[in-house]
Amino acid sequence: MTISSANDALTAILDRTPISSADEALAVMTSIMAVLPEGDGIWSFTKLYQAVTADVSGAIGTTTFHDPAWLDRLDAVFANLYFRALQLFLANSPDTPRAWYPLFAARAEPKAALQFAFAGMNAHINRDLPVALVQVSEESGIALSRATPEYQDYLAVNPLLAAVEERIKTEFLTGPLAVADDLLGKLDNVVANFSVVEARAAAWSQGEALWALRGIPALSVSFLDTLDGLVGFASRGLLVSL
Repeated sequence: MTISSANDALTAILDRTPISSADEALAVMTSIMAVLPEGDGIWSFTKLYQAVTADVSGAIGTTTFHDPAWLDRLDAVFANLYFRALQLFLANSPDTPRAWYPLFAARAEPKAALQFAFAGMNAHINRDLPVALVQVSEESGIALSRATPEYQDYLAVNPLLAAVEERIKTEFLTGPLAVADDLLGKLDNVVANFSVVEARAAAWSQGEALWALRGIPALSVSFLDTLDGLVGFASRGLLVSL
């Protein structure tokens, strides 16, 4: 499949979004991966994101959380921000978030799958998660505060994500996605600059800032625009040539 036909297939898939649950998000991710080759940067990120979402969704049904409905809604709103960013990029829209642009633009370049995966997680967590946290808090009428049970649920997800991160690292460093032995050291140096758990801690803080600014539209827009640019800069660092 050519890039052009793959993009047409992606656009058709994304036309079915936004979604309203984690299960629907997983179905869209499965469809995205089905129309892309494994070497595509979007495939690599979606592979990691699907594993993360599946583990969190599964835990919601088997683990005692204070507010599982809040977590499921957060998963859906969060996923929709990725789907929308990709949709905008495929439409050549100038509104494509700058945080996402490095990954989408470099998707066909000869990078390690782990670079693509972490660049996507960097964009999604550091730029999109604060936005999703504010939206879900506004919808639910629950303040975005560390004093809430929802914050405890947010922290309780971290061990799951850390485990997925390590599992995907191993998978991406073996088999057909493996990089040459002489590049492993360079790759380690690059991906050592990113941690899902640390990124989520920063995302909550950024979400608190956006929450405090929600009554001041001009400052809120300026804050998010600055964050968008900084996150995009970090993604470029994760996608350096090995």
